[in-house]
Amino acid sequence: MSFIEREKVLRVLMGFNPWWVTGKVSREHMKPIKRLAFQEVKQIMHHRSLRRVALLSGARRVGKTTIIYQLVEDLLAGGTPPSSILFVSFDHPVLKFCSIGELLEIFQQSIGLERETLYLFFDEAQYAADWDKWVKTLYDQNPRFRIVVTGSASPVLAAKSTESGVGRWTTIRIPTLSFFEYAELKQLKNKPELTGPIQPIALHQSSERDFAALMRKLYGLEKHFTRYLLMGGFPEIALSDDLTFAQQVMREDIVDKVLKRDMTALFGVRNVAELEKVFLYLCFHSGGIIVQDTIAKEIGVSRSTAANYLELLVQANLVYVSNPAEIGGKKVLKARPKVYLADAAIRNAVLLLGQEVLADPVEMGLLVETAVFKHVHAYFYPQRPTVGYYRHPRTQKDVDIVVSFPVGRILIEVKYREDTATGSGEAIVDLARDKDTSGAIVVTKRSTDFGVLEHATNVPVVKIPAFAFLYLLGYAEREAILGK
Repeated sequence: MSFIEREKVLRVLMGFNPWWVTGKVSREHMKPIKRLAFQEVKQIMHHRSLRRVALLSGARRVGKTTIIYQLVEDLLAGGTPPSSILFVSFDHPVLKFCSIGELLEIFQQSIGLERETLYLFFDEAQYAADWDKWVKTLYDQNPRFRIVVTGSASPVLAAKSTESGVGRWTTIRIPTLSFFEYAELKQLKNKPELTGPIQPIALHQSSERDFAALMRKLYGLEKHFTRYLLMGGFPEIALSDDLTFAQQVMREDIVDKVLKRDMTALFGVRNVAELEKVFLYLCFHSGGIIVQDTIAKEIGVSRSTAANYLELLVQANLVYVSNPAEIGGKKVLKARPKVYLADAAIRNAVLLLGQEVLADPVEMGLLVETAVFKHVHAYFYPQRPTVGYYRHPRTQKDVDIVVSFPVGRILIEVKYREDTATGSGEAIVDLARDKDTSGAIVVTKRSTDFGVLEHATNVPVVKIPAFAFLYLLGYAEREAILGK
């Protein structure tokens, strides 16, 4: 930092921390609706006995920085002195030349007074040199410091936190908006009033009357669901009414910046064109089984290169991988995963698909299955299960999503179409007879297509419309967080 004057650095810091002067967060950063992750980070930051660094990981524009500003706003409203709060975004070109130690020294000498507690927020930390070592040192030597770190590059964050953060970090993965959060953000007029705990995986325990009453409450959400699929779950984009512009932003600010900047700067990817081709291939085949040898042949790269690109895209929060689930001791081919984009709308944006997808049953089925997988992954993520799919090696009958716990499994089949007849010989019904299955869901299209299937199974198989299922997952997640 020797060639950059301290005064210039301080001016940049003051731009990021206007509350040092005004005592409040700038109006453009004040968002009334809070993501579920806000509550999780707040609980970690203020925990009385269990001190941890909160590590937020998620795709670009998913709302990590907004969560930080909301935390700052909450601190100020609670009486925390403005000079006790430091926010730094290492995405800024000037700050990339500064270590965390140097920035903290400038802050404490110029702004921060001697106080018991300092709140430190480091945004896009993967761009800061030795950020993990600095955070470890600050954590170990300053018991009163409360630290929140964010980043878009999961492999960098994960590797560094594993090396330096054992016993010090709590990682929170932030997916794109759930359908529940989307409804909250859009402040829908016909948003249902729900009270008390509702577990969507356990709807078979409800009476037929109660189940029907719940569906009636949710009915008004159906007309907003397709718009959610089209616009996606990136908060700022979701608020737009311009689909064409929203898709342009997704391509330029989310996809292109990751592929053309993050991948080269952070992971040393030299051939961006190859990486783009792999990602485009995955967009065309989202929700399908991916064979790495096929990708390698289609793109013209080695199998190991294709596998490496796939792993980087997963860890950069652009795609999810769903591996085959082993059931009944049968061996599975781990090299044949399903791949889902991180948000259903990314596929539309990259492939330039607009309103016409609403009339295409195949495209809509892919979008809904992608959305269901993302919601299920986010809902169960704190419990760290294995989320995959099942395909019988001989009959090829399959179940789209299998959530596997040490003591059981939950099955989810997506049938987003008019005819959702589910025969007794289908895989989800067959596996629902197994004693290790604790839940079975068939996700349907029509608002009237719900209820419990009349099959003799260990756990009842429940049908529920996609919009209702996803909304209830988000609602249940919020209730679980607030109930901690």
